[in-house]
This record gives sequence, structure tokens and C-alpha cells, in this order.
Amino acid sequence: MGLLWYALQVKPRFEKVVARNLQSKGYEEFLPTYSSRRSWADRIKIVENPLFPGYVFSRFDASDRLPVLTIPGVNSVVSVARVPRPVDESELDAIRMVVRAGVPCSPWPFLRVGERVELVRGPLRGLEGLILDLKNSCRLIVSLNLLMRSVAVEVDRDWICPILPAERYRVHREQVLVAPPKPQSALANRATNHESSSTSG
Repeated sequence: MGLLWYALQVKPRFEKVVARNLQSKGYEEFLPTYSSRRSWADRIKIVENPLFPGYVFSRFDASDRLPVLTIPGVNSVVSVARVPRPVDESELDAIRMVVRAGVPCSPWPFLRVGERVELVRGPLRGLEGLILDLKNSCRLIVSLNLLMRSVAVEVDRDWICPILPAERYRVHREQVLVAPPKPQSALANRATNHESSSTSG
């Protein structure tokens, strides 16, 4: 079994420092960020901020986590009942997909319920999440349940397709009905021949 991904709780504003130190020590790390505009009296600057402030993700052996915990800025590994709890990799993959696509996104209050949809067009095709319909925009909410944190992604309305269990069942059933029959296995052929012999006898 391969190494699992864990969430590291780090000191405020130490996310980038911890990520660099993890990388220098040979650990895989993931620090998702988003762009925001900061205005000063004389200029406007685009800065990169952590999507999950106070957390950095890393892949390591939880039974040998002391080298990770001794990295400056690391407070702890996110745990349940004092046992390190790995991050759901499918949720982490969804966050990676958002970051790679370069679409506008930002942290969002944790959203547990809502209409679940799938994006069927655009750079995030295949991504699933909860839809949030605002006055002037549409946002897909992707969450990390372990941290109870969410990310809002701006999407076009025509990318969205509701996920309907009944519809999925109908499509799957139609695919099964039109699929060519599978060839019988040798064991099934022998069973059929045996039944024919018994009947004729």
C-alpha cells in the first residue's frame, strides 16, 4: 500500500515556509493557493494566498512522522482520537483539478448540503460538487470534509448538469441492454453441455 496524504496544521502565515521545507526534505507536498488583488495607495498587486489557511498537505508514513513534526512551523498532523487521519484522496484530487485549471476560486464556509451537480463542459469537466446560485454568478462548492473547509469555484451555468440517481440508473440500464452479450466462459459451457446431456438421457 502506498503512502497516504495527511493535513498538517501549521502556524499562521507559515504555509509556504513549511511547503518549501517539506520539499527540501524529500516529502511530497501540496499547498493549493488562489490569486487575490491587494490595493495600496500607489499600486494594485496580485498575491497568492492559501486556499486552506493554516494547513499544508503532505504524503508520508504516519508511523514515522517525527521528521515531519520537527519541521519549523508545523504544529501537528490533523488527527481523530489522537490518530492521524488521512485526507480523502478523491477530495484532494478535486482541489488539484481546480488549481490546475486556473479558474477563479476562493475559500468558502463549509457547505454540507445542497444540490449536487457534475460539470459536463469546460476545463473542469467531470468535477462534482454542490452548486451555489448567486445573483450574478454560479459557483461550484468543493469540500474537504476532514477539515470542514470548502472552496468556491466560479463556473458557467451551461457547464452544469444535475446529478440524478434515477437518471444515472436509466442510462446505465440502457447501456446494459444494448451491450453485446458476453461470451460464455469455459465453465459455463461445460455446465450447459452437462444439462443438455442430462435432459437427453
